[in-house]
Amino acid sequence: MAPRAYWKGYLKLSLVSCPIALSPAASSSERISFRQINKKTGNRLRQQLVDEETREPVEAEDKGRGYEIDKGVYVEIEDDELEAIQVESRHTIDIDSFVPAAQIDKRFYDSPYYIAPTDSVGQEAFAVIRDAMRDKGMVALGRIVLAKRERVIALEPHGKGMLGTTLRYGYEVRKPEEFFTDIDDVKVSTSWIPKPATSTRARSRIATKTHWWSCCARSRPASNRRRPRSGPRHRAMSST
Repeated sequence: MAPRAYWKGYLKLSLVSCPIALSPAASSSERISFRQINKKTGNRLRQQLVDEETREPVEAEDKGRGYEIDKGVYVEIEDDELEAIQVESRHTIDIDSFVPAAQIDKRFYDSPYYIAPTDSVGQEAFAVIRDAMRDKGMVALGRIVLAKRERVIALEPHGKGMLGTTLRYGYEVRKPEEFFTDIDDVKVSTSWIPKPATSTRARSRIATKTHWWSCCARSRPASNRRRPRSGPRHRAMSST
């Protein structure tokens, strides 16, 4: 049974459309997380909202949103004002254009999703769009509303389905000049270039590391329990 879909709607290309479902392609459920506790009692701690000036606790009904226009000066924003400007979701991914995958800067890739048709009637239309991209070696660009925010999404064939990856906007990507300006223009001597034998060893090393990564990618994370040691010293200690 397939996991519950995160989003359901339609994929549309010109006059062709089909019902689809998006499911997250990544999960954080296997990560180890910690809670803040009171070391004296062992009880979990809870955070409490406190007024920055009066240092008094604030009740949930008094909590609001504000936009800072100057240091310490805020304009209060009401919930109905936010709702009035929210993007309305039509639950449709409209494909606007097709581009080669190499033209998309990797810095713009955000969150990946698996895309699959939701009924047998739409599978043929889904396959038409998927195979057209595969034959041309292209990636489709469309728009989708997720969490009341319009995002650009890149669609590409992935096995029998598709992989959709939301893209960041330009203002969300930091410029490399902020980090690379202090790097000197170093001229590398040609004598440093590996000789054929060295190059062969390097390729062999890369192949080994690639195999290691593929094995790690397929395996599940190890349990957070420590495995018992099996060395001679541990066996001697266990027997005493």
